[in-house]
Amino acid sequence: MGWEAWLTLAVVAGCFAMMAFTRVSPDITMSAGLTVLLVSGVLLPAEALAGFANQGMLTVAVLYIVVSGLTETGAVGWVVQHILGRPNNTRQAQVRLMVPAATLSAFLNNTPVVAVFVPAVKMWARRNNLNLTKLLIPLSYASIAGGTCTLVGTSTNLVVNGMLVEQTGSPGLSMFDLAWIGLPVMVSVLLFVLIFSGRLLPDRQEPLVHGDDMREYTAEMMVEAGSPLENCSIEKAGLRSLPGLFLAEIERDGVILPAVEPRERLLPNDRLIFVGAIESVVDLHRIRGLVPATDQVLKLAGARKDRSFFEAVVSDTCPLKGKSVCEGRFRTRYQAVIIALARNGERLRGKIGDMVLRPGDTLLLEARPGFIDQQGKSRDFLLVSEVGGFHPPNHKGAPLALAVIIGMVALAASGLLSMLEAALVAAGLMIMLGCTSGQVARQAPDWQVLVVIATSFGVGAALQKSGAAGVLADGIIGLAGGDPLGTLVLVFTATALLTAIATNNVAAVLTFPIALTAAQHMQVDVMPFAITIMVAASASFATPIGYQTNLMVYNAGGYRFADFVRIGVPLTLLVGLVTVWLVPLIWAF
Repeated sequence: MGWEAWLTLAVVAGCFAMMAFTRVSPDITMSAGLTVLLVSGVLLPAEALAGFANQGMLTVAVLYIVVSGLTETGAVGWVVQHILGRPNNTRQAQVRLMVPAATLSAFLNNTPVVAVFVPAVKMWARRNNLNLTKLLIPLSYASIAGGTCTLVGTSTNLVVNGMLVEQTGSPGLSMFDLAWIGLPVMVSVLLFVLIFSGRLLPDRQEPLVHGDDMREYTAEMMVEAGSPLENCSIEKAGLRSLPGLFLAEIERDGVILPAVEPRERLLPNDRLIFVGAIESVVDLHRIRGLVPATDQVLKLAGARKDRSFFEAVVSDTCPLKGKSVCEGRFRTRYQAVIIALARNGERLRGKIGDMVLRPGDTLLLEARPGFIDQQGKSRDFLLVSEVGGFHPPNHKGAPLALAVIIGMVALAASGLLSMLEAALVAAGLMIMLGCTSGQVARQAPDWQVLVVIATSFGVGAALQKSGAAGVLADGIIGLAGGDPLGTLVLVFTATALLTAIATNNVAAVLTFPIALTAAQHMQVDVMPFAITIMVAASASFATPIGYQTNLMVYNAGGYRFADFVRIGVPLTLLVGLVTVWLVPLIWAF
C-alpha cells in the first residue's frame, strides 16, 4: 500500500475513535477527517465535495421538509392519539405501540416519528399505569425495523441506494424492493421484543422531574363541532386522566356540570375548564377537536401555526389591573390572547374573559413571535418569556398533509417519478397548501446529519481511490475463504459493529466501497452486499449511541447503557441470521 492508503486508514480509524470515545460531534469529526484527506492531496476538491450533490443525501434533506408538514399539522400526533387506545397489560400495550410505529417509520423518517411518539407514550403510560421502561426501547426498535421495509424508511437506505446508482450504473431500488427482507426483519424484531422484553428490559419507574414551579393554570377549551371528540365519552377522549391536569367542570348551554363522570359524553360547543401545570395546558392545544374557548383567538392577525405561546406576569403598573380581560380589551391593546391564567395557586372559576386581572397574575398568551420584542421591556409586565418554542398546530391541514404523503409514496412506487423528484413535489405541496411555512421548511433539515452523510461520501471515495478499500476487501475475502456467503456475513458483522460505535450513515458509506470491491474481486453481483449493508446499518440495537432514536429514548425512559446491551446484542444476532439467510435467496450472487 502507498502512503495515501495508510493515511486514509489512519483517518478512518481516528474518526471512529473520536466518535466512540469523545464527545466531539460526528459532523465535526467527519469534516475534520475529510479536510485532512483534501489538504494532503489524497482527494481533489471535486472528489471531496461530491457527497453534497449525491442524490440520496439530497433526498434525505428534502424529506425533512415533507415531514415538517406532518408535524406542523399535528397529523402524526392525531394518528397516535387514535391508535394507542386502552391496553389491558404490558404486552398488549407493546403491540399497540410497535405495530403503528413500525408502519409509520416505513414511510416517514423514523426520527420525527419517535419524536412525536415519546411525549404521547409518556402521557399514555401514566394514564394506563404502564411501566415506561417496557415501552420506549420497543418503540425505538420498532421504528428502526419499520425503516428497513421501504426505500424511504431511513436515510441509510437512500444513501446506499444513491451510491449503488452512482458507482455501478445500476437503476437502483424501487420503493418496495426492500420489503422482501424488511418485512421478515420487522416481524422478527417485533416477535423477539414481545417474547423476551419481559425478562430483558428493566423494571424501573420513569425518572421524576422535580421543580419549584407550582403554578396552577386555569384554561378554557371548547369541543369543536364535527370533530372526532363529538359524542365521545370523557374517558374515551382521554381527558379524564391527563397528567398534571384536571378537568374541573363543563359548561353546557349556560349550565355548569361539576364533578363530571368519565362516561359523560362531549357535545359540540361544550366549554371545558381545566386546571393544571403549564406544560399540560399547552398539550391541550395538540389535541385535535379541542379549540380555545375564546373567539378572540380567531381575531388575531395571521394563522395559528405562525404564532407562539408566551408567559407574562402582570405588573403593579399595568393599566388593566382591576379590570376584566374583556373590559380592558386585552387583545386589542397587546395583540395577544389569554389562553390560561394562574394566580397564587388559587383555583379560579368562571370564564377567562370575565376574570379581573391583578398584579402578580401569570398569563399564558398566544401571540405573534414579535410579542416578546414588543413587550419584553414593557412596564405592564414584570416578565415575558416564550414557552418552549411551541406553537399551535394547524389541525385543519392534517388531512392534506397525509394526502400529500400518500401521493408521494404512490408516485415513487409507480415509477412515474424518482424518489428525489417525488419528494421535491411533496415538499412544494406542503408549503403551497399551508401544511408548513417557508420559515419552518428552511429550519426543518437536520444539517448535522446531512453534513455527516456528505462528508462520509468523501472519506469513502478516499478508501477507493487510495486502494485501501481493495486491501480491506481482499482481507475480508481471505478471511471468508473466498466464499461469497462468508463474505456477506463479515460485511454484516463489520457494518453492525461500526454502527454500534459511530452512526449508521457513516458505517454504511464507509463499508460500501469495501463491499463493492470485494464483489468485483469475486466477480459476483454487488446487490446482496448493498442490501445487507442497509439492514446491518439499521440494526443498531446494542448501544444507545448507534442510532438517533435510541438516544431519544435513552434519557426519556431512564435507561442505562447496559439495558441496550442486554436486549440489543441478541436481537442484532437474530437480525443478522435472518438477513444473511434470506438476502442470497432473494438477490442471488
